[in-house]
Amino acid sequence: MWRSPEPRFDVASAICQGGRDYQEDAIVTDFPFGADSGLVVLADGMGGHAAGDVASKIVVTEVFSELKFESANFGDFESEIPRFLTESAANANRYMRQHVKAHPETRGMGATLVSVVLVENRMYWMSIGDSPLYHYRAGQMEQLNEDHSMAPQIDFMVQQGLIDAEAGRNHPDRNCLTSVILGDRVAKSDCPKTPFELRVGDIVVVSSDGLQYLEDAKIQKILHRYRRKKAAEIAGYLLEAIETLADPDQDNCSFSVIKLNHNKPVIRAIRAKPVGHVDAAVGTVTRVVELDDVKEEDVEKEEPKKDVAAAAEPQTDDTATAEPPVIKEVKPFKKVEITDDVDANDDVESIQEVDAAEPPAKIAAGGK
Repeated sequence: MWRSPEPRFDVASAICQGGRDYQEDAIVTDFPFGADSGLVVLADGMGGHAAGDVASKIVVTEVFSELKFESANFGDFESEIPRFLTESAANANRYMRQHVKAHPETRGMGATLVSVVLVENRMYWMSIGDSPLYHYRAGQMEQLNEDHSMAPQIDFMVQQGLIDAEAGRNHPDRNCLTSVILGDRVAKSDCPKTPFELRVGDIVVVSSDGLQYLEDAKIQKILHRYRRKKAAEIAGYLLEAIETLADPDQDNCSFSVIKLNHNKPVIRAIRAKPVGHVDAAVGTVTRVVELDDVKEEDVEKEEPKKDVAAAAEPQTDDTATAEPPVIKEVKPFKKVEITDDVDANDDVESIQEVDAAEPPAKIAAGGK
């Protein structure tokens, strides 16, 4: 009996609205079966500000499109992944600025960002804001990325005995962000150049801060108890814990659970096409054909469709002698020959090679 091989990554995502009127989180994952790399992009729109849902969609769309465009280079140019992450965040911030300029009523909108790229067992990330990146191993869970909010400072005050623990947990400034994507200068970002190495059985949770309505001990307990379950089941238990908590102030929550199933050697590699490479025409070739424009008089001559009842009736002499419909001829595409002797005055665009370090421009899903 044939069995499909176990994928390297077991991934599942979840999202819930919580007690808010609108969903301002956005998340996208991409782990193709057969590839040895994948990525997650998550953004949390600034709650209570103008168009937070738009801000999170802009960030996710721009960052994901940039990283997806470079994904074929992850294996061959792994050392460049931190640069890909940084540039994609900068492009998202630039597009945010353009959007606010074109729509002044959305001024003040913003979003956090966590973008993660995994290559085999190596994990790179870029984060701005307070959306956490958790790692679980052997019963212990820790947050890998920096928290760009007032929460670390308030926790430090608790440790120093300046305020008590209860006051620290409920401090009104706890969720105030010290860095966020607003279209302005980004104050802080976290993007290590050295990857974090995962082991088989490790669990990674990429999340918005809505998951932090559960205490870290509770999240760790769920990950430990269901560590042998599929990622989809773990995600389900985390959502169930949020629903059981039933906090009336529950923020939007989105997260992705990633498990490393194995770390076997690469069997198939996804590689980018070399610059200047031309595929040889082998077998069936997809090509374009030109169709003649349909003339109005031809449309008028077309016989109206008959209903089923009329089709069942015997044909009269008039219908039998009716002219058959005109079938337009499909012409093959014209072969265009390109010569080297092009007049300098002709309006012809020259073909240029694209440098491997400067990928060609593309149209992002966000409308750039």
